[in-house]
Amino acid sequence: MNSKKPRVRFAPSPTGQLHLGGARTALFNWLYARKHGGKFLLRIEDTDKVRSKKEFTDQICDSIKWLGLNWDEEIVYQSSRNELYKDAIEKLLESGKAYRCFCSKEKIAEERKQAEMSGGGYYYSGTCRNIGESVIQDNIKNDIPYSIRILIPVGYTEFDDKIYGRIKINNKEIDDFIIARTDGSPVYNLVVVVDDSDMKITHIIRGEDHISNTTKQIMIYKALKLPIPEFAHLPMILGSDKKRLSKRHGATGVQEYRDQGYLSDALVNYLALLGWNPGTEQEIFSTDQLIDQFSIERVQKKSAVFDERKLQWVSGQHIFKIPASKILDNIHAYDPNWREANNEKYVKKVIELMKERVKSLRDMQNMTSMFFEDPKEYDIKTAKKKWKDESANELINKFENVLADIDIWDVEQIEFSLRNLADIEKISAGKIIHPTRLALSGKGSGPSLFDMMELLGKETCLRRLQKALDELPL
Repeated sequence: MNSKKPRVRFAPSPTGQLHLGGARTALFNWLYARKHGGKFLLRIEDTDKVRSKKEFTDQICDSIKWLGLNWDEEIVYQSSRNELYKDAIEKLLESGKAYRCFCSKEKIAEERKQAEMSGGGYYYSGTCRNIGESVIQDNIKNDIPYSIRILIPVGYTEFDDKIYGRIKINNKEIDDFIIARTDGSPVYNLVVVVDDSDMKITHIIRGEDHISNTTKQIMIYKALKLPIPEFAHLPMILGSDKKRLSKRHGATGVQEYRDQGYLSDALVNYLALLGWNPGTEQEIFSTDQLIDQFSIERVQKKSAVFDERKLQWVSGQHIFKIPASKILDNIHAYDPNWREANNEKYVKKVIELMKERVKSLRDMQNMTSMFFEDPKEYDIKTAKKKWKDESANELINKFENVLADIDIWDVEQIEFSLRNLADIEKISAGKIIHPTRLALSGKGSGPSLFDMMELLGKETCLRRLQKALDELPL
């Protein structure tokens, strides 16, 4: 892309929450701007008065902020720019690059029907392209509704896409498309051109589904004699079934992943890998590393496949790398009361012990309950396998007595006591480890038993072992 400092934009419609595809588009624009010392702008395309809602605008903005993709200038709202669009339409009419179309909906519908019956695609017939000025004025005087169509020039429209290469379209393949409806409201392709030009956007980075719009928009740029920005169209994001990512694949909104307890840095890291790679084996990035290594030329043409398991792995890597205090701060950001009644130093120790085993903040909340409450029940599958009969009770009773005699309660002494008992009983250490874990946590797996026991403390361990002796086997 060109060498001048870029001005890029992300332009969502506030008709729903920010979805992953939109978030990736915002991210790639933001990374490109930051990499080249440019500006990242936000435009809210809220001209759909029926579907656009302030709650979605707020949610989109909150999601973008949460991802850390702060914009550099005031938000632009399309709904407040109608005069700009009217001026552009008037210029096109005055220059003869656009014209009024008085064809009724019924006539258009009939033309489309005839085209379908003949097996061809529908193209507007151009009925109103050359009607005289007197006819136009009479129609206006008689309140005959009209739309406004762009006059498609003869020849070709082409542009260099920074991902898909040279794209060239024969203008014969495009009919005189509408730029303003019969109620006077401008359509998407016109307002986008006017907005991007007014905002001095130099580079447009957006989804590949806009490639067909790009050709039409270039025609409008040329008709209005406006500078044409450079384009890069991002590959589609697919679900595991290779179909376009949607609700059937699970959560698709940024807010949903935030609510599930993913770190924003982790989601940003994973989104960056959807369609882009640094050319190395590196997969875990800080935001600064992404900025440093990002290149639009390394975005692939091939559609990216969203993999929930890969996201979880990336998230787990990010959680493991940050200190327990920061993890706790992140949890309290959306659940301020979590473990507030417990000693903060103890809570941080629990987090430090568990952070290598969790994939999200929500995991941390759900998987650490054993450090704060005695088990209310025991995993049935584990109990039937590891605490089959009264022989386990005899063994755990002996272990409880050994633990009661420990003066210095730490990992080394606990482990020595367990393994020494195993040697005396001439059994493997696992014969004691597994039922002990079940008694202390109610689960069949978890962190190191000895680390867990040290953290729980002697009194808690002895109490839970006695409780299990009273209730097991099931």
